[in-house]
Amino acid sequence: MHPIYALWSHPRSMSTAIERIMRERGDLDCAHEPFMYDYYVHRRVREMPHFEVEPGHPRSYSEIRDMLLDRAAVQPVFIKDMSYYVMPHILEDAVFLARLRNMFLIRRPRAAIVSYHKLDPEVTDEEIGIAAQAAQHRALVARGARAQVIRAEDVRADPRGLIGALWRAVGLAPADHAFDWQNEAPQDWQKVEGWHGRVLQSSGIAPPDPQAETREAGRFDALCARAPHVRSLLDRHEPHYRHLSAHALAPGV
Repeated sequence: MHPIYALWSHPRSMSTAIERIMRERGDLDCAHEPFMYDYYVHRRVREMPHFEVEPGHPRSYSEIRDMLLDRAAVQPVFIKDMSYYVMPHILEDAVFLARLRNMFLIRRPRAAIVSYHKLDPEVTDEEIGIAAQAAQHRALVARGARAQVIRAEDVRADPRGLIGALWRAVGLAPADHAFDWQNEAPQDWQKVEGWHGRVLQSSGIAPPDPQAETREAGRFDALCARAPHVRSLLDRHEPHYRHLSAHALAPGV
């Protein structure tokens, strides 16, 4: 049986770009947010905009988990998913947890919240997603599991260095070719194309903007002027972001 490499993310965290790198490696069977189907289709917590349901995709948590375990019987599997899809019930699934090599991706909350609100003004507190990540990370660490954390801003500043450090930490071999995207965008992304337009058209991770934090703060303040409740989302998730950020991996580790 092969490992399942799980990247636990929050929405608008650059996670699809990381998934693209993992797909370009060529040695992983990759699944794009499989547990989305449990949250939005099976349990119907709410309706997700810009999401076309794929016929025949497993829908319940147990069906999705079993599908991933079956695929991992053939080769190593990589999933990119959101912690809020699976928390807290995944913590009761000891057999599945034992198969996972856990990674967490975070992005500065102001930027993520503005980006999400632009696509879905009805976004809920749970869907911001960072609180669920922090709860999952704490639970894994308390159980003695390794749980690597990376920041989107660090990846953008040094993709090869940071992702290379992540691969070493989780036991994946180097794959320099994976940073220059040559393959076509995956077919399973078409079901959520409205969320991933930029990465669908890209050939690699864009370099950082030195004015990013200033621009993010300005955009967030402008959004709060139109939608004052958004500030409470930042107040709720910022402490959880800081907790995870304190555990973030550095290049060269």
